[in-house]
Amino acid sequence: MILKDLNELGLAELEMKLEQCCAATNWYKGLAAKFPFETIEDLKEASNQIWIACSELDYLEAFHGHPKIGNVDSLAKKFQATKGWAGNEQELVEQASMDVIRALSKGNEAYEARFGFIFIVFATGKTAQQMLDLLLERLPNDREQELEIAAAEQHKITTLRIQKILA
Repeated sequence: MILKDLNELGLAELEMKLEQCCAATNWYKGLAAKFPFETIEDLKEASNQIWIACSELDYLEAFHGHPKIGNVDSLAKKFQATKGWAGNEQELVEQASMDVIRALSKGNEAYEARFGFIFIVFATGKTAQQMLDLLLERLPNDREQELEIAAAEQHKITTLRIQKILA
């Protein structure tokens, strides 16, 4: 799909496409309302501005649209629309040892219990061990710090997914 094709979608179909990039309703509806765009850079800039204006509830809604890192069952069952993307984003997790997968799963449980949301990381290019290391590094953060970091990671994921739509 090219930008011209995206610009020509009806509102409902456009919102569905954008929701695949980020599950925060205010983000995808806000971005859809700004269409059409002349350039991909204009689209990305609008995405950035809308994301910056989002609230904590928007961030949490976006986080909820992700499978837990290392949870292949969750990936397969819950997120069919983005399964191919999330699968590629997390493909190095699947190559990891079961010990690392179990540690990621256990770390995710501790993280979610501490912060109230799942661990969000821009996983592209990272091994399972690297993601585990990041999770353990971020676990001591306070909730405000972690929400800010997770929101920034979410935005990286969203930007990559926009690029994938237009690839």
